[in-house]
Amino acid sequence: MATDRRRAILEGAARVIARRGVRGLRMEELAAEAEVSTALIYYHFKDRAGTLRHTLEFISDRAERYTSDEDGADGPRDARQELEQSLLLEFQDVPEVRENSTAWGELRASAIFEPELREDLARATLAWIHDVAYLLGRIRPTAAAPALAASAERLTSLLEGLSTRWLSGALPLTHARELVREAVSIELQRLSH
Repeated sequence: MATDRRRAILEGAARVIARRGVRGLRMEELAAEAEVSTALIYYHFKDRAGTLRHTLEFISDRAERYTSDEDGADGPRDARQELEQSLLLEFQDVPEVRENSTAWGELRASAIFEPELREDLARATLAWIHDVAYLLGRIRPTAAAPALAASAERLTSLLEGLSTRWLSGALPLTHARELVREAVSIELQRLSH
């Protein structure tokens, strides 16, 4: 029961942040959104900073779940297909992905003004870069670790920018996906030299 309520709070926080931004996150509104008391939020997360930190972890974990390649519909995928699929799944026109991407962008933007978010955001970003570098390394096993990390950083940065443009209506979904595929090809070509 406590786990269900904790999850409801985190889901509610992601929705509120996606809708109103981090600065718009008020514990009373979150309590109403999650259908719990504000006391329960403070019980689980101590304070607003704790709520933000756990929400960031929640959206990172949720993104990992929907971008994982656990059930390749067309059978087993090779490393390149797995890499492309994990990146392209960030561009799904479904509420969960839109909400997650919007909340991630809001948390990133807020870290400019709320230094307490920076460390957690940096840690989540590094984990994502590491995951992408690992997949790149499976494709280009002779590439040096710093080169893999640099390629992964460029790809993840590109995804964040494209996601913002797509979510704001400035970039069609199909074009965003094409740009991701092209970027993967360019990075793999760089790593083969």
